[in-house]
Amino acid sequence: MTPRSGGLGRGLASLIPSGTAIAAAPADIPIDRITANPYQPRKHIADDALESLAASITEHGVLQPILVNETLDGYELIAGERRLRAARLAGLTRIPAVVRQLAGREQLEVALVENIQRADLNPLEEAEAYRQLSDQFGLNQDDIARRVGRARSTVANTLRLLELAPTVQSAVRDGAISEGHARAIASVERAAEQEALLGAVVNRGLSVRQTEELARHLRHQPQPDPAGERAAEPSAEPAVTALDPEIERIETELRAALGTKVSLARSRKGGRIVIEYYDEADLTRLYEKLVGGLA
Repeated sequence: MTPRSGGLGRGLASLIPSGTAIAAAPADIPIDRITANPYQPRKHIADDALESLAASITEHGVLQPILVNETLDGYELIAGERRLRAARLAGLTRIPAVVRQLAGREQLEVALVENIQRADLNPLEEAEAYRQLSDQFGLNQDDIARRVGRARSTVANTLRLLELAPTVQSAVRDGAISEGHARAIASVERAAEQEALLGAVVNRGLSVRQTEELARHLRHQPQPDPAGERAAEPSAEPAVTALDPEIERIETELRAALGTKVSLARSRKGGRIVIEYYDEADLTRLYEKLVGGLA
């Protein structure tokens, strides 16, 4: 995925309370006395990246100290989890660290900012960290934006990713789609339409701009009214208007397969399928997909 734009307006040092500047000389501390950061926003570190860093540490040592919180039983990691894991992998028993005493919220803020600065978080991890700052520590979006050096709109848009359908969230976490694609998909509310958009992005290789345009069409498309449409056709059988989970399932699968809006209207003896297209190129694509295999 393309790294997100918009630099932070502050560095790690500005998050450390006055009187505890991060520039103090590091000390070598025992690795086995360091426990994990309970507020770590990063959930996954690729094995190959760890192995590469461990090889570098074996050759050159740990070039940048980690940041830890001093506790009664030892130390609690604040920032530098990848370096700590790689150091363990390289067989080190001690690691350079800057030792500080920070409250829980400050630990999360520092870990979050460090990961953002290094572009180490995927968008969902960042969104989950923002939600934790809100739910656990009572910060509103303005507070979060100020603390991590983001624009408030960026924080709000990132938090919206948590409202995506689970399959779309998985695609973001796996890097199958970019954050820009995810934001465009989040602009439609129904999970079925989000999944259809996801299918279009993955199957057709849509750009973010194309995804936004397709989402706009879906948002402005009136919901089908089978009863109203059939009422205008006196000779037609009256449509069945009750909500049918099976119809919804079929619509969802057709949307995902065709990468466009598909509506089913069932009558008592049959029904019809409406497949929409948005321009001539889209019509050609659908024609080839539906008819090409029969030629």
